[in-house]
Amino acid sequence: MIKFGPAGNCKTFYEDGYKRTIEAPKWLSEHGLDAYEYSFGKGFTLPDDTAVKIGEEMKKYGITVSIHAPYYINFATPTDEMAEKSYYYVIESLRKLRLMGGTQLVVHPASQGKMTREEAVELTKKRLEVLKQKIIENGYDDMYVCLETMGKSAQIGTYEEILDFCKIYDRFLPTFDFGHINALTQGTLKTYDDYKKIIDRSIEVIGLERTKLAHIHFSKIEYGSKGEIKHLTLEDKVYGPDFEPLAKLLKDYDLNCVVICESREYMGRDAMILKNIYQNI
Repeated sequence: MIKFGPAGNCKTFYEDGYKRTIEAPKWLSEHGLDAYEYSFGKGFTLPDDTAVKIGEEMKKYGITVSIHAPYYINFATPTDEMAEKSYYYVIESLRKLRLMGGTQLVVHPASQGKMTREEAVELTKKRLEVLKQKIIENGYDDMYVCLETMGKSAQIGTYEEILDFCKIYDRFLPTFDFGHINALTQGTLKTYDDYKKIIDRSIEVIGLERTKLAHIHFSKIEYGSKGEIKHLTLEDKVYGPDFEPLAKLLKDYDLNCVVICESREYMGRDAMILKNIYQNI
């Protein structure tokens, strides 16, 4: 069953009088949402005991929880020392995710840096092979690392690159960030067929069952010549993309995805809008 929720706590959460993430599951349930993404984007500041308590609340209210790993990860870094730090960030994120009772970890794969794109992609693939072994060695091979499609031209992570990376290990899944894809391709996501091309390609490369488990991020995003500039709310009428054609596709393909809304500041409110669109398609 498809689930909807926000990336973190939105302004509406605080305006409703809530203050702490441990209260988020109750707020989500009250508003008809059933997913939540916790971010370690800027590092690990959440104590283990608090992670466990949050996880207990998520389970109590039937909320599916995912985690976003630190933004510092770069599997195309020129140095092995920095690559080791990226492996650590993934493994530690998986440890925290297990404490919270989730199974899907979102990861930004790499940046191009001064290498050619081909060199950066090949290095990323080699490092992901190493990551696969570390995941197995540390006992996290029952969890999923969801490699995210990226929104800037200097980042590694077109949907084709992500699907290619996912061939390395069956525990690698795509995070289709459709706002990122739209920003990177200068607004090409407009119709049902535009989305269908991506999902059909995923089915071709990694199969239907894994595609059904794919993680989804959705938001409207302002973009320029180099891609993503900033996240917007669903009220934006300029940049897109629109959710309606994707919602129809998700329903037609019976995808069991988690859809995480990353709208600017009002991701919880907009997650409710996304769910309503889906239910009324």
